[in-house]
Amino acid sequence: MRFSAFVSVLRSVGPVVIGISLGFTLSLLSVNWTEQACYLDGKDAGDVTLGQDGQLKGARKPNSISTVNDAESEEDFEPRIVPYKQVQQGAPKKVFRAKYISTELGMRERLFVGVLTSKNTISTLGVAVNRTISHHLDTVVFFTGMRNRKVPHGMFVVSHGDERLIWNMFQNIKYILDHYINEYDWFYFVQDDAYTEADRIKSLVDHLSMDRELYMGSPEEFIGGEMEGKYCYGGFGYLLSRTLLLRLQPFLENCRNDILSARPDEWLGRCIIDYTNTNCVSEYEGLRYHHYELGKNSDPSKEQSEQFKNALTVHPVSDPEQMYRLHRFFSEIELRKTYDEIAKLQAEIKNVSVVAFEGNRSAQWPVGINPPFEPKSRFEVLKWEYFTEEEIYSCIDGSPKCELRGIDRMDVADVIDVAMGELNKKYKPVLHLKKQQLINGYRRFDPTRGMEYTLDLQLEVVNQKGHSRSITKRVHLVRPLSRIEIIPMPYVTEATRVHIIIPLTLQDRSYVDHFLEVFASNAFETSENAILTFLFIYDPVEAQQVNQNDIFAGVKTQINAYERKYPTVKIPWISVKTETPSQIKFMDIISKKHPVDTLFFLANANTNMNSEFLNRCRMNSINNWQVFFPVHFQDFKPDVAYHNQEHPVTVDLVRDAGHFDRQAFEEACFYNSDYMATRTRMVTDVQENEEILETLDIYDMFVKYSGLHVFRAVEPALHQKYSYQACNPRLSEDIYHRCVQSNLEGLGSRSQLAMLLFEQEQGNST
Repeated sequence: MRFSAFVSVLRSVGPVVIGISLGFTLSLLSVNWTEQACYLDGKDAGDVTLGQDGQLKGARKPNSISTVNDAESEEDFEPRIVPYKQVQQGAPKKVFRAKYISTELGMRERLFVGVLTSKNTISTLGVAVNRTISHHLDTVVFFTGMRNRKVPHGMFVVSHGDERLIWNMFQNIKYILDHYINEYDWFYFVQDDAYTEADRIKSLVDHLSMDRELYMGSPEEFIGGEMEGKYCYGGFGYLLSRTLLLRLQPFLENCRNDILSARPDEWLGRCIIDYTNTNCVSEYEGLRYHHYELGKNSDPSKEQSEQFKNALTVHPVSDPEQMYRLHRFFSEIELRKTYDEIAKLQAEIKNVSVVAFEGNRSAQWPVGINPPFEPKSRFEVLKWEYFTEEEIYSCIDGSPKCELRGIDRMDVADVIDVAMGELNKKYKPVLHLKKQQLINGYRRFDPTRGMEYTLDLQLEVVNQKGHSRSITKRVHLVRPLSRIEIIPMPYVTEATRVHIIIPLTLQDRSYVDHFLEVFASNAFETSENAILTFLFIYDPVEAQQVNQNDIFAGVKTQINAYERKYPTVKIPWISVKTETPSQIKFMDIISKKHPVDTLFFLANANTNMNSEFLNRCRMNSINNWQVFFPVHFQDFKPDVAYHNQEHPVTVDLVRDAGHFDRQAFEEACFYNSDYMATRTRMVTDVQENEEILETLDIYDMFVKYSGLHVFRAVEPALHQKYSYQACNPRLSEDIYHRCVQSNLEGLGSRSQLAMLLFEQEQGNST
């Protein structure tokens, strides 16, 4: 019994005892009990730290011995409270950043061009130089001593006010050092009697290192030959590096005072050689400055030398006509080179496409042009237009067929000529092809690649033996999109105040109540930066009775009521008496009462607008650049659009409710200065025919006389209810036709009108 009880207790306690014993044993085994002297930093055994019992501190590995005593060790591990002291922060320094990242990074343009001209030649050779190089180069500045009062349009001219040649050259260099030295790497000077091939100059500069002190041009010996070195002859132009000009800058005044010379190019050369020890060179690192001296009365088209064809500059040029002939000659050379490069690249693409995964199918036709647009749904399918040599079956006015004329006729004729030229180029001399007629023609505009054409041509084929037969040949052509350019636009802002002009006649009075209600909610209540002005138009009879029976008395009462309701709002009005209402005559009166920088929006009382449109009016009207003629959305006639239906209170912008009236030109946004400048150009025609003021509207006036961009676009925020317009027969034929067409198109859609006719015919038949 006792033994069994002992075994049972042992079974329960035994594992615990064994675990404790095993753990104690393992802990003892992990301690090193060897008493050995441990040395600290090379000290002997006598310096070893002892414990409280006088024994060496055992049970430690040598590499774990502390280098400080126990007291210090304990102090190191005691927590310490560090009091927080609030740092006094000063005002943050304002960081000034450059306006452009290129300025901050020190990036500069490559080439500055200065043209040396004079008072007598700036209007002839100067203009010719500007027309031939300015659109190829970023900056072209014309330097002259004295200048005429009238500077040619589109030229930036710097006048020094003196005709002394050396003084002008000194001022030219000083002007560049003051204004352009930090913006360009290279500076090119040329006289106005030299033709410059702009693309070649740019190509030369692109291959030159900007940190070189380089003086490059046509080297010449100094007059008399007493001075060593060579200067660059000014007739052929010369290239100066920014590094060279910066080194020359401290000595420029010394050159002006110490160096005497009769020629400005020689004076500059002596200055550069004396103070920078840099001679003029015509070749540098394998790049050569090619130039050509043109003979008197020579014809550029007859010059065949390679030196002439490779020239960067040609001198002397006697007159502007010769300058333009040279420009045409070199442009044709560059064009041929471009076509050759295109053909070479196309051949390379074809060769590479053979080893591509899809073989020749990977090379799209034409080679190098974007592949055709692939629609994602049926709504994106591009529409083909069918045409013949006389007619086109896709008309602007929606008619099924109309005459092929104007630019469309020229387009079709050009495409047929190109097709015949390419066919003959392909089959000559074995076959000669002559066009008999165009059987079918198709074209469509692909936004990814350009205009595509498919032509079915009936051709007469003549072989070398003189035998002929008629065949039908289908050809495909593409007129690719040219290089897309971003056109710089002047800066505009949405903070400009808009002056809204509303002309009112006797027939327009019924629209005023609704117009003021809508305008008040959209402009008066939101404090829109706009001023509303009414123009009351009286005929002579109405004007005589204005004291007894003012036809606009009710409108004036409404205006006073709104001014009382909105104390900060003033609604001015102007009264005009005329027999023949005319937009131009009205604007003549209004224009004189406003500053030149006023932005006008001309509308009528049936037009509803909001702040969204007024912002677009501000953004799309650019002073001295662009006028804006929005296309409003007009409701269809309710009896037609909602035949046998209840008329809705509000109308949505959907196809069955109305349309954008492309025949209406009454609304216009423009600046007063642009209007005044355009009216000034009309003076001569008005003196010859005073009725022109009554036959033209504002749109035609800007198109014919302004030279500004006339921007026309649909405007969903400009809404008009249906109204029948009384067309003035005294207006020009085009304006009168537009008015009639607007009334007809405003009745309803084609399907709605067709349904009415169908119902009418059914009613008549029964």
